[in-house]
Amino acid sequence: MGRIFEKRKAKMFARYDRMAKTFTRIGREITIAVKLGGADPAGNPRLRAALQEARANNMPKDRVEAAIQRALGRQADNLQEVLYEGYAPHGVALMIETATDNPTRTVANLRSYFNKYGGSLAQSGAVEFLFQRRGVFKVPLGAMPREEMELLLIEAGADDIEFDADDNMLIAYSTFEDFGRMQRALEERGVELQLAQLQWVPLSTVSLSDEQMDDVARLIEHIEQDDDVQHVYHNIA
Repeated sequence: MGRIFEKRKAKMFARYDRMAKTFTRIGREITIAVKLGGADPAGNPRLRAALQEARANNMPKDRVEAAIQRALGRQADNLQEVLYEGYAPHGVALMIETATDNPTRTVANLRSYFNKYGGSLAQSGAVEFLFQRRGVFKVPLGAMPREEMELLLIEAGADDIEFDADDNMLIAYSTFEDFGRMQRALEERGVELQLAQLQWVPLSTVSLSDEQMDDVARLIEHIEQDDDVQHVYHNIA
């Protein structure tokens, strides 16, 4: 009985840790969005996307408001976005978005992860050409027929659409330039968005064996656990 309790407790704490990390990441995204585009979501597509993600993850309203106030005050003056690039084992390319008040600390931490798990931190531009900055929209289908939703997404500006059968949703893509316009068009049509975000999408992918995948997963897991890391993108198929 004791072992079962300990396992349940460990799972519970792991879930809380993931939730805390998610709230911290979204909070920093809100803060940066406000710093760059102001506190009015109507005129700030990035802030609207961050607030949508906060709602989707049930982030408490007081934490959302605190993130906005940090940006409006002086607490976030040193917070900056820094993009890092690198290679995981087996030639997997990584793009790492961070929000940090100490880039020296951040790059030292990342370098230690790469060195420990068989990868290498790369110079700026060494990996970026393998990816494209695109708008990504995840849209649950619900009761709407798939064909009808696909047509609506195309009319809103999607240039590519994928179907996720496991979650019964469509994943639509836009160009970087059209992200805000498509986001607004979908909102005006009353489309429920699970995610609206600018991401680094690989132009091509690499296939790995299960053993190789484990090697890469260990590195990505440790990178994602770093407090300064917002998102990690890869080109694994």
